[in-house]
Amino acid sequence: MAGHVDTASSTAAERPPALSLGPIGWMRANLFNTWYNAILTVLIGWAILMIVPPLFRWAIVNAAGFDATSPQCRQATGACWAFVNEKMRFILFGTFPYAEQWRPLLATAIIVATLAAAANRRFWKPWFVAVSLGALALFGVLMWGGVLGMTYVENSLWGGLPLTLILSVIGLSVAFPFSILLALGRRSTMPAIKAICVAYIELIRGVPLVSLLFMASVMLPLFLPTGVNIDKLLRALVAFILFEAAYMAEAIRGGLQAMPKGQYEAADALGLNYWQAMRKIILPQALAISIPPLVNTFISTFKDTSLVIIIGLYDLLGTAKAALSDPAWRGFYREAYLFIGVIYWCFCFSMSKYSRWLEQDLNRGHKR
Repeated sequence: MAGHVDTASSTAAERPPALSLGPIGWMRANLFNTWYNAILTVLIGWAILMIVPPLFRWAIVNAAGFDATSPQCRQATGACWAFVNEKMRFILFGTFPYAEQWRPLLATAIIVATLAAAANRRFWKPWFVAVSLGALALFGVLMWGGVLGMTYVENSLWGGLPLTLILSVIGLSVAFPFSILLALGRRSTMPAIKAICVAYIELIRGVPLVSLLFMASVMLPLFLPTGVNIDKLLRALVAFILFEAAYMAEAIRGGLQAMPKGQYEAADALGLNYWQAMRKIILPQALAISIPPLVNTFISTFKDTSLVIIIGLYDLLGTAKAALSDPAWRGFYREAYLFIGVIYWCFCFSMSKYSRWLEQDLNRGHKR
């Protein structure tokens, strides 16, 4: 019949090529779409083949068991996970009394749970500040003890993951509002305040954190009156607060400078004073812009706690190094660093993923 169309042949003609569908199509579109991407894909595949199988044999196939002894580990050709099993509690909790190590474990769980709750925007209420302070107080009660039948433990015996968390959490929590004031002060029209903030930021950013820790530990006691002594942990916290506040202030200042002039004019048109405009209009938007550099500072602070070993405090990395000094288990560096590396990676990756989600969530209204 005239005008008759063959439906089967028409459908076959409209069907996309088989090589553009499924896994093959995805690989062609993402891995081999250009000649340089194809070369990179081949090189990465070759590197994976060279690294993953030997790593798997070392970590799994030829590894000594968790219940192996030190001589058995030295005879094995793979990893010695018995070292991690033997030294895990020391690495995580340092020299905290062995029988009381449920206390730092519970204290760490409280801090992690509080941080997880703080990541939820539904808890961004004034009352949550009181909850956070209560969590920190409970952390101190569990770590110090001396009440409720718990023995008193000096903070010189603290170490491992709880020390890393308390240095980074308290340091950043106190430094954050301080950094906002510094950023606002640096942009102030009052010459004296601006000069003080600029001098502080440039001075602190011009010296390494190690020097601040050294001064807090060695130099500061020389200027104190006789008989006055500041706790070593407190001195380390002050050094972290001063150092991180200067870096976060510059990140926040970048967010403030990125704000359109119209936002300031709109605040003036509404009759808001300086602090009302900053609190209700300018700062919320500037902080949202500053999320990537701020989170970068958070991650570096979490890792920089390893520097406190120079003043005699043993964080997670310090306790791992101390565990390797045991003559019976000396030499198992790869297992120790891999163990703590996984812990560091979990915390840092969580911060990175959360920052990306928060940035997208806060900018939802600006998407086109």
